Amino acid sequence: MSNQLIGTSIKRIDARGKVTGEAIYPGDRNFGDELWLKILFARRPHARVVKINTKAAETLPGVLGILTAKDVPVNQYGLQVPDQPVLCGPGSNKKGGDIVRFIGDHVAVVIAETEEIATKARDLIRVEYEDLPVVYNAEYAMSGQAPQLHPNVAKNIAAYQRIRKGDTDAAWNECNIIIEGTYQTPFQEHAYLQPEAGTAYMDAEGRITVHCAGQWTWEDQQQIAHALDLPPDKIRVIYDAIGGAFGGREDMSVQIVLALAVLRMYQRHGNRRPVKIIWTREESMIGHCKRHPMLFRTKWGAKRDGKLVAAEVEIIADGGAYMYTSNKVLGNAVMCCTGPYEFSHVKVDAYAVYTNNLVSGAFRGFGAPQAHFVAEMQMNKLAEKMGKDPVEVRLKNLLTVDSTLSVGTTIPGGVSLEKVLREAAWQSNWRSRVGPRGENDPDFPDELPRLVKGSGVAVAFKNIGFSLGYQENSWAGVEFHGESDIEQVIVKIAGADVGQGHHTVMAQIAAEVAGVGMDKVKVEASDTAFTESSGSASASRLTFMAGNAVKEAAQFALKKWRSEERPAIAEATWLAPKTTPFDPQTGHSLPNFAYGYVAQVVEVLVDTETGSITVQRVVCADDVGKAINPEQIIGQIEGGIVQAHGYALLEDFRMDKGQVLTPNFTTYLIPGVYDIPKQIVPIIVEDPHPQGPFGARGMAEMPMIPYTPAVAAAVFDAIGIWFDEFPLTPERVLRGLGKVRSRL
Repeated sequence: MSNQLIGTSIKRIDARGKVTGEAIYPGDRNFGDELWLKILFARRPHARVVKINTKAAETLPGVLGILTAKDVPVNQYGLQVPDQPVLCGPGSNKKGGDIVRFIGDHVAVVIAETEEIATKARDLIRVEYEDLPVVYNAEYAMSGQAPQLHPNVAKNIAAYQRIRKGDTDAAWNECNIIIEGTYQTPFQEHAYLQPEAGTAYMDAEGRITVHCAGQWTWEDQQQIAHALDLPPDKIRVIYDAIGGAFGGREDMSVQIVLALAVLRMYQRHGNRRPVKIIWTREESMIGHCKRHPMLFRTKWGAKRDGKLVAAEVEIIADGGAYMYTSNKVLGNAVMCCTGPYEFSHVKVDAYAVYTNNLVSGAFRGFGAPQAHFVAEMQMNKLAEKMGKDPVEVRLKNLLTVDSTLSVGTTIPGGVSLEKVLREAAWQSNWRSRVGPRGENDPDFPDELPRLVKGSGVAVAFKNIGFSLGYQENSWAGVEFHGESDIEQVIVKIAGADVGQGHHTVMAQIAAEVAGVGMDKVKVEASDTAFTESSGSASASRLTFMAGNAVKEAAQFALKKWRSEERPAIAEATWLAPKTTPFDPQTGHSLPNFAYGYVAQVVEVLVDTETGSITVQRVVCADDVGKAINPEQIIGQIEGGIVQAHGYALLEDFRMDKGQVLTPNFTTYLIPGVYDIPKQIVPIIVEDPHPQGPFGARGMAEMPMIPYTPAVAAAVFDAIGIWFDEFPLTPERVLRGLGKVRSRL
C-alpha cells in the first residue's frame, strides 16, 4: 500500500457541486410534469379523529386525489417499534389508528397539479375531532394516574433500563463527600438547512422509486414496503444530496406518503406522473423528532482524596408520542450518566416515557450530551466542594483499559481519556485551580464587575457503532476496471453522506488499497437498486464500519486483479465484534465494541449587566484513532461545537400542553456568525483502534458532548453560580444573579 492518501486532506468529492449549486437536493429534483402533495397535520396533541370531510377539497379544480387512513395498506411504521400510523383517522387497519397523539401526526394527503392547489385543498378538509386528555409531563405520564397513550404500555413507560453494580446503600457509609443534584436538559431542534422533501414515481421496472434525504436507504425501503404491503424489491430508495441530518432523518417523514401517493395514483388512474413534496420550515419543526428532554436525579459519593465510590441516578426521558429511537437513546444515557469514570457501586433506573409532546428521537450524541452534562456537573461540583483542581480530580478517576464500567465489563479497543484531557489542558494553558469558588469562597466578591472571565473543563466518551446485542455490519462493493493498469475504481456503498464527507473518505480508502489517485475513483452510493445495507449514518459509525467494508472489498478486488481477472469485482460485508444487551436485572453487558474520547476546555466572558455569555475560546481534543482526512475532522469538530453552542446558550425550544411555541427560526434561535465561539482550537489525537480501518475511530458526535457542562463550569468559575438546567440565556443568567424574576 502506498499510504499516501490516508492522513491527507483530500478535497471533498462533492465540494464543487455544493459550492456551485449543481448538486441536486430532493427539493431541486424537477421532472416538469410532477404532481404535488400536501399533508394535513393534526395540529392537536391528543384526539380521536371522528370524521373527515374531503368533499370541498376533492371538487377543487386541479385536485387529483385525497388519501386518508383507509387508503394505507398496513397503517403502521416505526424504526424500533411500529407504533405510529401513517395516516390517522377512521378506516385505519391499525388498532388505535384513529388517534392522533401529537400535533405532527398526519391525517390526510392531498395530490394536486400544483403546490398552491394542494395547499388550498388541504385547508378545505374538515376534520371532526374528539379531544382527549393531553399528557405533557413525563413524570405524570408514568405516575399511574395519566391516561394510557398506547395499548399494552403500562404507565406509558416505553422503555426501562437499570444497572446494579455493587451495593450503593452500603457504600454511602464509605463516602466522605456526597454531591446530590437534580438536572433538567431541554428539547433541541436539528435545524438542518434543507427541510424534508422528496419526489417519487413508478419506474420502467414497476418499482416505486423515492428520491429523498435520509440516513439509511435500506431501512427506508423496508419501512415503505411494510406500510404498502409490497415486497422490498418493489421499492427503490435513492438519496439525493442531503442538507444536514444529525439524527433527525433516521425516522420517516415524507417517504411513505410519497410512495403511497404513487401507488394509489397508478392503481386507480394508471397515472405514472411523479409526485413531489417540500415541507415548510414550520412543518419540519413540528413534523420530525427532537432531542430528548430528560430529568436526572443523581447522588455521587467520594473519598476524602476525591476517589469516586458510588453513584445513584434516576433518568426520566420524555419520548413524546411514539418510540422512534427512545429505547436506544436511553441505553446511551444509562452508559454515560456516570461519566467516563470508574465507580465501585452504581445504581441506575432509567425510563423513556410516552407523552403527547413532539416525538423525541435520534440527535447527534444520542443521549450522551444529556447524561454527560449531569456527570460533568457532578464532577465539577465535587472538585469545587473539595477545593481541588477539576483536572486533577478527573485524572484520579478516569476510566482506563483495566477499569470496570458500570455494566461490569472493561472497554475494548483502547482508552485515551487521560491523553485527550492532558492535551486539552496543555493546549489551553490550563491554570491549576485549588480552593472553593462562589458561596463557598469567603473571598469571592459580593459585587462582581460587569465583565467577568471564567474557564471550565469537561471530558466525555461514547460508543461508536450500533450496540447492546445488535450484530453490527456494513456492506460494500468495489470494482477495478482497466487492462494492464487499474484505470478506474468504482466504489458502491449505501452509506449516506449527510455533510460529513463520508463518500470522500470511502474513496480515499479504496484508492489507498488500489494504489491509484483519487481522480480514478468513482463512488456510486445510496441507491437500493445496486447497494446492500451499510447501516445508518449515525452512532459515529460509518468511517469505522463502511470503511472496513470498503477496505476489505478493495483488497478482495486487488487479489482478483493480480490473478488477471478483468474487471475485478468484489463485495464484502464487514461484521463488528459482537456485543450483548443489558442484563434486565443488573445491566451487566458488553455493550459496545468501540468508543470515542473527547475533552474540552472553554473560556467565557460573562456580562453581569445583561446576562450574555461570550465564549472566547474552545480547545477540543478528540481521539479519532487515525485521521483519514484531517481537514474533514477539523470541520466536524468546529461544526459539532457550533451546534453544541446553540444547545448550551441559545436554542430555547418551548412547548405548552403539547403545542409548540417556537415553530420557526424567528422564535427558535440558532447560532449565527456573531454568536459562535470566537476561537476554536481543534486537537487531533491519534490512538489507533485495533479494528478500525487504518486505525480510525468514529468521532462526529464527540465534540458535541462535553461542551455544555464545560460552558456551565466556566460560567460558575466567572460568577460563582451553578446552573443545573439550560440553555444559559441572558434571562436565566440574570435570574441566577438575582437581577430578574424568573419566567423560566
